[in-house]
Amino acid sequence: MDSDVIVIGAGIVGAACAHALAQAGRRVLVLDARIGGATGAGMGHLVVMDDNPAELALSRHSIAQWRALVPRMGEDCAYSACGTLWIAANEEEMAEAERKRQRLHAHGIDSRLLDAPALARAEPALRQGLAGALEVPGDGILYAPNAARWLLAQGGASIRVEHAKVDAIEDDGTLQLADGSRRTAPQVVLANGIEATALCPELPIRPKKGHLLITDRYPGTVHHQLVELGYVTSAHHSDGDSVAFNVQPRPTGQLLIGSSRQFGTTDPAVEAPMLARMLQRAIGYLPGLADLNAVRSWTGMRAATPDGLPLLGKHPWREKLWLAVGHEGLGVTTAPGSAHLLAALMTGAGPGFDAAPYAPRGLLEERMSAAPRVHQ
Repeated sequence: MDSDVIVIGAGIVGAACAHALAQAGRRVLVLDARIGGATGAGMGHLVVMDDNPAELALSRHSIAQWRALVPRMGEDCAYSACGTLWIAANEEEMAEAERKRQRLHAHGIDSRLLDAPALARAEPALRQGLAGALEVPGDGILYAPNAARWLLAQGGASIRVEHAKVDAIEDDGTLQLADGSRRTAPQVVLANGIEATALCPELPIRPKKGHLLITDRYPGTVHHQLVELGYVTSAHHSDGDSVAFNVQPRPTGQLLIGSSRQFGTTDPAVEAPMLARMLQRAIGYLPGLADLNAVRSWTGMRAATPDGLPLLGKHPWREKLWLAVGHEGLGVTTAPGSAHLLAALMTGAGPGFDAAPYAPRGLLEERMSAAPRVHQ
């Protein structure tokens, strides 16, 4: 088929973009190099984040869309409506939990505070002495690689997937493939995560490495996704290494343990000191983890922007090119909202919420002012 849009990348963001564009009546060709990325390496959480209004708007809209999709998704997508408990270690963090509750309530998001006894009843495996938690019951988890494949399959004949590596994007939007062939379409979407900088070096994206570990099957050990309230501060460090407590109960009965953040490296190797630091943090909240068997540990690279928000919109000077990159650790959560917004912009429809905070900006705009631009 002749394509109206080419999407580069078949991870969760690229798949969501292809799905949204097909829903809007576009014929979509998806090009994927099959090298893996953050979709397969991440935790697959669906969590409302409220570090800033733009993050809250995108995650809130996205989770609403996930909820609409879930009844049709296959069991292999492994969706679980486990909710999130934001753990407060002390009274200061409990006060932050209340502020978080107020912010979520102002946007119609259900949440409730748990005092120390209620938290102990909800999650008996947590250590004693914690102050409490904020429960967000609408959050969940899923297995992102299968969810991405499911989204692509929903397009039927409107979505075609081709396993091919894109070597270059020419000024007129033509794509040069590694096998020497070319592809062209009226619009191109760049949605291949950290690999996007190989095709667009001007993008203000850098890798943020993370470690994960999964245990053997221990059903019933943990019932909610557990995250320390200090996670937000850790997650948005712009430099240096950090760890935070984040544990998920997978539908298999396994526990998925995160999280770590490192800048300045693209080495995919598991680093024993960082893994040990992350696990020690987790054991500080869940002492019983020390007695469980680990099955596997691995790493992945998040695509981080300077302000923590994705780049969603038309590239300022590359003809035909649209961007859906820079989602860092929230790609799975925000994929459908990102795709809805981008498809609306590409088709001239109204996205339903303000697109301005995600428009290509910052270092990209600085580069734009200095770059030669033939095509306007």
